[in-house]
Amino acid sequence: MNFKTLGSISIVAGTAIGGGMLALPLATAALGIIPALILLVVIWGLSAYTSLLMLEINLHSGIGDNVHAITGKTLGKVGQLIQGGSFLSLLFALTMVYLMGGSSLLETRLQPIGINMSNQVAVILFTVIFGGLIAIGVKWIDKVSRILFTSMVVLLVIVVAFLLPDVNLISALNNYSTEVASGTALQQLWLAAIPVVFTSFGFHVCIATIVRYLEGNAVSLRKVLLIGSTIPLICYILWLLVTLGSLGGETVHSFGGSLPKLVTALQSLAQSQIISQAIDLFANLALITSFLGVTMSLFDYIAELTRANDDAAGRAKTWLMTFIPPLLCALYYPDGFFKVLGFAAIPLVVMIIFLPIAMALKQRSQQLGGYQVSGGTLGLIVAGLLGILIVIAQLIVALT
Repeated sequence: MNFKTLGSISIVAGTAIGGGMLALPLATAALGIIPALILLVVIWGLSAYTSLLMLEINLHSGIGDNVHAITGKTLGKVGQLIQGGSFLSLLFALTMVYLMGGSSLLETRLQPIGINMSNQVAVILFTVIFGGLIAIGVKWIDKVSRILFTSMVVLLVIVVAFLLPDVNLISALNNYSTEVASGTALQQLWLAAIPVVFTSFGFHVCIATIVRYLEGNAVSLRKVLLIGSTIPLICYILWLLVTLGSLGGETVHSFGGSLPKLVTALQSLAQSQIISQAIDLFANLALITSFLGVTMSLFDYIAELTRANDDAAGRAKTWLMTFIPPLLCALYYPDGFFKVLGFAAIPLVVMIIFLPIAMALKQRSQQLGGYQVSGGTLGLIVAGLLGILIVIAQLIVALT
């Protein structure tokens, strides 16, 4: 396995592991560990399948095409409008989520050393420092992503190893959802959790870029997507066992979706200052790796859409269009981390389930040959039904 393949795996996995890693305990705390783990596996299966479906579509359309061009070739202008609106809504929403989450953690991290700043200043600082990396291009982001992702995984192993002794596995596995909520309240919590879990596996935004980066090598790309999506699943399972198993579902649920409260509570369990700092650094790296993957895809898409020149002026213009809208939202809606992550599920469903199914059906009718994901028409039907379920869950939560 060469360095480009490893770097691509880290981009895919790093894009998924971020806001999702940190939001999952907050979203699933009231469900109980066993139901939460079952939900994780089902959503992972759907995400892995749809990523391979998108790979099939990319390879049939042509190496180098972005999502906008692929949709235009198969579904025409109407499809492009739907796809473009969904793609921009999703990536702007996720960028906004990571700006809010990253800035809140930045505030918390700087306070112990005597630096107090407003949320607005923290958001701007996070955008300038880490958003600035996006302007240098995918090759450098690949290198940075490898380092950050490797560091994050090492820290996750350390944190899990030190917190596992605090987990009463038998008690945790017997921690049923009825201990926190029941009846209609529990149903609402289930409906709210489904979109957040689904969004936590939303690495698909970088597939077109990865296809171009690996020059359309189907074998390597399939390996990248399967390994890259499985790493988050394993990390999420370990993370839920540690967080919910050590703190308890009722305690985590009481945080009300606050990311700093979750990090602080985990730090209180640490037996040393080193582990406490490791937890804090891990939370920051989880957000940064996901932030880089999402904003890289948004930057690339806007550059293609506007046909911006690949020079300093062109990249600066693209950078401003990439970051100004989510930055303004993050500045004036600073407490929306958990809610916005759930809302991002609707455009994500449209973009990685509904539209790919329509494009695959169109391409398969033309009998183009080449790579095709397993499952046939039945796989497309099951994926479509699960997509409808996710949208209905989010709409019910939003309207009640």
